[in-house]
Amino acid sequence: MICFDVLHPYYLPQYLPVMVELQSRGEKVHFVIYRNSAQQAALDFIVEQNCLEVTWVDDETQALSIYLELKAKWVIFGNAFHEAKKLVGVSRTALMEHGIGPKAIYYTVSKSDIEVRFVEGQYRLNRLQQMYPQKEFVDTGYAKLDPIVQGTEQGLDLPALGLSADKKTILYAPTFYPSSIESMDKQWPNDFSDYNIILKPHYFSLTKPSYRKQKQLLEYWSTFDNVYLAPTEHINLLPFMATADVLVSDASSALFEFAALDKPVVWCDFYHLRWSYRGIFKFRFKKRMDTDLYRYADVAAHAEKPKALKAVIEHQLAEPDSFAAQRQKYTEELAGIVDGQCSRRIVDYLLAE
Repeated sequence: MICFDVLHPYYLPQYLPVMVELQSRGEKVHFVIYRNSAQQAALDFIVEQNCLEVTWVDDETQALSIYLELKAKWVIFGNAFHEAKKLVGVSRTALMEHGIGPKAIYYTVSKSDIEVRFVEGQYRLNRLQQMYPQKEFVDTGYAKLDPIVQGTEQGLDLPALGLSADKKTILYAPTFYPSSIESMDKQWPNDFSDYNIILKPHYFSLTKPSYRKQKQLLEYWSTFDNVYLAPTEHINLLPFMATADVLVSDASSALFEFAALDKPVVWCDFYHLRWSYRGIFKFRFKKRMDTDLYRYADVAAHAEKPKALKAVIEHQLAEPDSFAAQRQKYTEELAGIVDGQCSRRIVDYLLAE
């Protein structure tokens, strides 16, 4: 048996392709999912949609008890697990980070006691190995993208969403913090009446009280005829990426995932910072973002201000290959090999050990 630890719903799109590969080889797969009052509907939807075998828990203590009872061959985590040491001799443990963006946590999460980490490409493997020479890292690539590359993810039915099949589709997928949402012009969908706009924010933007202003804006934009706001239960970004012609985002993992598909990306340089991240407190923002952030700035066309957004988007749609060379270069560093076989390499390792 292989177990997957699902602390947050957005870990599942990274896990599911690996599950499919494991099941194709006759392996039993079990998910330990943490109840989440704000996202329980989304979790229930995904469990039913994918026919997952699940044990529900409330916290890490309950999860540990389940793992000690199941004695799975492997337990796969999407983030640090503070009780990992207690699984030594019971189950082997592995980490699959749920994103490939430039946030510092991508690297710092490897401080945890999880034994093995699957990583994306030699650049990141080498950097992690230098930071944590005693740890084991395996270059497998980014499994989340496998269904699109393999062609098993067909995308969305636009007319069923109230959008036009004859229009180009803009996917706006901002992160929750620091986010461009609050800085966007309130009437910006009016400037794109000739396009479909799909809003696919991080679920924190729609569920956490601290981001209620973001939710209000997103729900207002969804009232425009050419706009569709993805409900919180549709946490998997893959169908949206498969459908869209261009992605608009900020410093999020989605930006690099879309670029890895060799599709044009527009990076919003404008974002809202809390007062506690401004002025003399700007060091907090720098600490949150990895130093690699601006190393990859030219993976995308940039909109410095909201008013520049339309011209930048239209240029990218007219010349989608204008950043192709940069996308290829940085994809090799951030995502590794994008060949649809990442899940196979992960499973080969799991079953060989």
